[in-house]
Amino acid sequence: MKLTEQLRSVFLSIMANKFRVILTSLGIIIGSFTIIMVVGIGRAGEASVTAEYKRLSVETINITEAQRNGGGQAFRISDNGGGGSRQRSVTRLLTESDVMEMPNELDHVKAVGISTTTSSPVVYGTTSQSSPVIGVNQDYFGITNLYLECGDYFTDDDGTARNKVTVLGNDLAHTLFDGTYDDLSEAIGDTVKIKGLSFTVVGILQRVGGSGGISSGRDTSVDSDALIPYDVAIKYTSGGVSGGGGFMVRNVGSGQTAYIALANDIKSVQPAIDEINAYIAEICGNASVYNVSDVGSTLSSALKTSNTMAMLLMAVAAIVLIVSGIGIMNVLMVAVSERTREIGILKSLGAKRRTILSMFLFEAFFISIIGGALGVCLSVTAPIVLKYFGIDYLASSGGILLGLGFSVVTGIFFGYYPAWKASKLKPIDALNKE
Repeated sequence: MKLTEQLRSVFLSIMANKFRVILTSLGIIIGSFTIIMVVGIGRAGEASVTAEYKRLSVETINITEAQRNGGGQAFRISDNGGGGSRQRSVTRLLTESDVMEMPNELDHVKAVGISTTTSSPVVYGTTSQSSPVIGVNQDYFGITNLYLECGDYFTDDDGTARNKVTVLGNDLAHTLFDGTYDDLSEAIGDTVKIKGLSFTVVGILQRVGGSGGISSGRDTSVDSDALIPYDVAIKYTSGGVSGGGGFMVRNVGSGQTAYIALANDIKSVQPAIDEINAYIAEICGNASVYNVSDVGSTLSSALKTSNTMAMLLMAVAAIVLIVSGIGIMNVLMVAVSERTREIGILKSLGAKRRTILSMFLFEAFFISIIGGALGVCLSVTAPIVLKYFGIDYLASSGGILLGLGFSVVTGIFFGYYPAWKASKLKPIDALNKE
């Protein structure tokens, strides 16, 4: 029996049972669509995580304040002075001077950045934008690879002199100055109000995307931030932070402070982490006051979480395809039963077992490939649907091929048994079938 005749027989069988084939294909359509969508979501998740950390080198180490006791306090200490022992709601934290001494005290740390984050409306004329306001030291810019589009960085001397100067994120600068200046460089030297105080704009950053800075528990991009000298932030914007008695007291509602260290090289990352933990334990009495982690492990953990979710969704898609494969098997079993006499006639005319086998496998293949193709067409709507739910999606040819591949494999796998059963029928038994 020629191949063209086999394909014609398959086509006639499919056309004679269009509705049944469509219903059987639904599972394949949904399964292939789900696989394509999962791959797209996974790729978008990986791209998002990678973009979030792309500004930080592998030598970067995040040092963030641990959250405890429900109120953000690491632990409570006793004050035995005066009227006897009593508990005070204070936290023993690293002071700015403690942190800035790390490059001098630790062998494997060459630079340290410091930041404190709060929020405030940033006002220019009649335009107001609520934005994160981050107090940073001079080294923060270099460690996080933040580059200027125009103007200059502020320095630690500006912080010491309490100069009210600011470097604006690119998006924030456009929000404030578009419509006033044709070129952002013209805004350098102008003033904006932060917390009701006038700050001179000394620089505007290049657009970053992602977080572009140290991990401080927020999802916003540095593009929407206003950066000011750390000492100025402590005095004027963050509030509730003061030094005394060798420790820092943080009141509820104060800005969130975090530090970022830069190891000498990639081989020094783990020794630097060990040194920093020992340094914290020596000063604060307990290393667990801070979480110390390198960017590489943080990125790996984030990617692992993203991949785990993608695998769970892939498992759901696989279950859908298995169910649809069982449907294909059921349809072909019915087809074998309905076409038993046809099989007997073909065999009596000399058709070989492999001819009968291939006919039914072709039918399973076409049902699955049609479902997979429709699933691919449906995946065009995925970005629109996922955008409605606030989920990122990144289309890829790999996802499409994977969806089609799973569909075809499912169809052939579950279609093989009915095809094999049809090929095993004896001509005399098939012809005698009522």
